[in-house]
Amino acid sequence: MTRYDGAPGRDETPQQRADRLWNEMLQEVRVCQTGAQILFGFLIGVAFTPRFAALSDFDRNLYVATVVLGAVATGALIAPVAFHRFLTGHGMKPELIHVASRLIAIGLTTLALTIAAALLLLLRTATGSPAAAWGLSAACLLWFATSWLVLPQVVLRRTAARRAAVSEHGDPGGGGRPPR
Repeated sequence: MTRYDGAPGRDETPQQRADRLWNEMLQEVRVCQTGAQILFGFLIGVAFTPRFAALSDFDRNLYVATVVLGAVATGALIAPVAFHRFLTGHGMKPELIHVASRLIAIGLTTLALTIAAALLLLLRTATGSPAAAWGLSAACLLWFATSWLVLPQVVLRRTAARRAAVSEHGDPGGGGRPPR
């Protein structure tokens, strides 16, 4: 069996790796798809409530932008499934994984923006305080950026540094201690 160098500790062919990565992506995107679809469904219903007519022009425009972001997020998160349907049987799984990964990233980004915009609309209406609504929505968006982007990068860098130290010194913890 050919060992793939990009996956430490795994003995798998490139096709096996592609199958594994595709299955992992499907599991990840299922969670996001469901959340995006439910949020999008709720957003669609807002326009049909009696209170919608009382919204200011700014809030109506914010609502429209939020619905469009929700539609883009939903579409981007569903797109890998459609892509797979069209490309199945053509031996293009590595290409599919590459494109699907980008689509999922777009979907997650627009989902975060959709949630922040929906929160802004909700808080502007519920609190009557635009400043508080903007502050809380910005804090939510900052949380998404931190937990979805920054934290994984921190873990990646720490792991790379630890692996470099192990390969350089052969002792992960120094003096027999376990790694931190």
